[in-house]
Amino acid sequence: MTTDHFSKVKNAIEELSQEQSYKSVCHPHFKDHKMPSISSLEQIVNLSREIIFPGYYGDSSVRPESVRYYIGVNTEKLYSLLVEQIFAGLCFMCEAPERFDLGDKKSLAHDYTSEFISKLPDIRRVLGTDVEAAFLGDPAAKSKGEVIFCYPAIRAITNYRIANALLTIGVPLIPRMISEMAHSETGIDIHPRATIGEYFSIDHGTGVVIGATSIIGDNVKLFQGVTLGAKSFPLDENGNPIKGIPRHPIIEDNVVIYAQATILGRITVGANSVIGGNVWITNNVPASSKIVQFKPRDLVYTDGGGI
Repeated sequence: MTTDHFSKVKNAIEELSQEQSYKSVCHPHFKDHKMPSISSLEQIVNLSREIIFPGYYGDSSVRPESVRYYIGVNTEKLYSLLVEQIFAGLCFMCEAPERFDLGDKKSLAHDYTSEFISKLPDIRRVLGTDVEAAFLGDPAAKSKGEVIFCYPAIRAITNYRIANALLTIGVPLIPRMISEMAHSETGIDIHPRATIGEYFSIDHGTGVVIGATSIIGDNVKLFQGVTLGAKSFPLDENGNPIKGIPRHPIIEDNVVIYAQATILGRITVGANSVIGGNVWITNNVPASSKIVQFKPRDLVYTDGGGI
C-alpha cells in the first residue's frame, strides 16, 4: 500500500467513524444482547419443512416405523434453534437496556417457541390444502409430491404460514426475516401479517406481492405478477404517514386473479369473481364478476404484423 493509498483509506475510516455519519444506520449492541442470524433462521425453516413434509427435505430417509423418532429429533433441534433466534429478536427490539430483563425475555422465548411448535400440526393441515389446490389447479403437475418438492409457490407459502404463526403469537422481527427469505428465494413477496385462508395457490408466482393487511379467503388462486397493494398513505397532522390501518384488498372465496393484475387499496373483490390479466383495480368488485381489459373491436394490421 502506497502512502497515497494509505491516506485515502485512513480518511475513509475517519469519515465512517463520525457519529453523524453512522447514527441513523447503526444498531447499538447492548451487553449480552444477541443479533438474529440468517443462517440459523435458514436451519429453522428447513427443519420446519422437514417436520411438516416428512421425507421431502433433509438427508434422512423416513419410514413408518421411524417417523416418530425422525420428527422428534428434528423438533428438538427446532426448539433449541428457535428459542435462541426469538430471544435475539426480542433483544434486537430493545431500546432501553436498563428495562430489559434477560431472564424474563429468555423465558418468553421459550413460551413463544413451545406455542409455535404446538401449532405445527395445524400448519401442516393447512399447507396440505395448499398443496391440493396447486395440484388440482395445474395440469402440468404429475403428483402432489412434485408440487411439494419442486414448486416455488409452496416454498413461499410454507414460509408465510410459519412466519404468520410466529407473528400471531407475538414474536417480533423473526417473522419478517423468514418471509423475506422466501422473497429472495422465490420472487414471491407475502407479508407475514396478511391473512390467507385455506386451499391457497399461486401459479408460477414470480413477482407476486401481498401486502400486510390483505385478507384472502379460501380457494383463491393468483398468477405471476399479481399485486395486492396499497394506495398512497393518509397523513397525520404532522404530515407523517399513518401506519397500522387497513390499506390492502380483501379477496373473498373462490376468486381467480390472472397475471400482472394490480389491485390497490382497502377494497373488496367479491366471491367467485375472475380478474383478468394486466388490469388495474381500485374500486370494489361485486361477487361473481368477470373483469377483463377492454378489447378494441376494429384492429388494423400492417404488413409487418403491427397494429
